[in-house]
Amino acid sequence: MPDKTDGATFFAQNCASCHGETGRGDGPLAKNLPQSPTDLTQLSKRNGGRYPAARTLSYIYGDPKKSHLARVMPEFSSAMSEDLVPVEIDGVFTPTPPQLAGLLAYLESIQE
Repeated sequence: MPDKTDGATFFAQNCASCHGETGRGDGPLAKNLPQSPTDLTQLSKRNGGRYPAARTLSYIYGDPKKSHLARVMPEFSSAMSEDLVPVEIDGVFTPTPPQLAGLLAYLESIQE
């Protein structure tokens, strides 16, 4: 099962350029974007102290409710394996790409 170490690797390779090395939205490409990247260390705080795993999963993977044109952040579903692992999301084991499972664990670990 992927863990936060695996997620940190995926984050460094795919997310840090915009979200910054520590996830605060201060990556080297952030100033060139039309909208500032989210401070990923504040996800739980902005969600009443609870890590929003389901919302985070759907947004990173590619939220089907939004077209790709409505997003600043790219969808990462094509960068992820088709093999799936069970991740507990809101009490339900949800088939999830292993890269995303690790990334979710990593993002939860950096919450302030």
